[in-house]
Amino acid sequence: MGFSGLRILVLGGTGVISSGVVRRAVQAGHEVTVLNRGLNRAGAVHEPPEQARTLVADLRDEASVRAAVGAEEFDVVASFLAFVPEHVRQDLDIFAGRTGQYVFISSASAYQTPPARLPIVESTPLRNPFWQYSRDKIACEDLLVAEYRDKGLPITIVRPSHTYDATLVPFDGGWTVIERMRRGLPVVVPGDGTSLWTLTHTRDFARAFVGLLGDPRTLGQAFHITADHGIPWNELYTTLGRAAGVEPSLVHVPSDRIAALDPETGAGLLGDKAHSMVFDNSLVRSIVPGWHATTPFVQGAREIVEWHDAEPSRRVVDARMDALFDRLVAEAGH
Repeated sequence: MGFSGLRILVLGGTGVISSGVVRRAVQAGHEVTVLNRGLNRAGAVHEPPEQARTLVADLRDEASVRAAVGAEEFDVVASFLAFVPEHVRQDLDIFAGRTGQYVFISSASAYQTPPARLPIVESTPLRNPFWQYSRDKIACEDLLVAEYRDKGLPITIVRPSHTYDATLVPFDGGWTVIERMRRGLPVVVPGDGTSLWTLTHTRDFARAFVGLLGDPRTLGQAFHITADHGIPWNELYTTLGRAAGVEPSLVHVPSDRIAALDPETGAGLLGDKAHSMVFDNSLVRSIVPGWHATTPFVQGAREIVEWHDAEPSRRVVDARMDALFDRLVAEAGH
């Protein structure tokens, strides 16, 4: 499945998603180079495997990147840290003509929000009036599509949805939510908890992502890579609580109210998590035959709790979010 022996440059490489891609690409026999600021500590959970070469540069400094890569060419350049069109434009200024495939990591939150119909397919319109992050990703895609149409630039767009690994509690507030469960305190679930949400483990994402690399059928095309089914938020909270050894008490609060008290959290809720999101992955499977996500969240939840419980310093409580949860719970009469 997929091509082997590609020279791949990963811009980033130490995040939840990109580190999984680096590990998978190395396993698949590719020659992988990661380029980042080199701040990840030795032994850190997302440290690149020893088979991957690391170049050090500040991705926001074009001269720094040019100095790090020199005159090298790559079969694939995968950009995990481009968030606004200026970032993409710099990538293209440096790498256009030096790679056979530029892969831009966008976001499934770019899709029409709220969606007019489910499941989401790649041709679902892109529009998100609630979240600037998503609008910036759409603007990046617009730039790349124009470059493909006008100049034949070999681009591929990949839209992850909510992708996690053992290091990431997939709720606003992170470990704070689990700590509240263990202290016997109610936890806040946006809305009524019945909307469907899709969580994808980074292992599953990486298998499909690496399968898209080097394939000419992907050029000019956008793909999302997600699990195939949505899970109600109530079930997600309950599953993670049980993995932590407790039966959580759930308090439902309208997303609009959360956004009113905390606009930063609210943007991600109204612009993404408040709406049911279920995806059709037929397109990625047409390139990566037989692929599907195989990690159920009940397993992922156990891995999350085990990883955090293994080291006290990982169990970080966000005092600001904890106080916000207290206020929302009190307003709800609990």
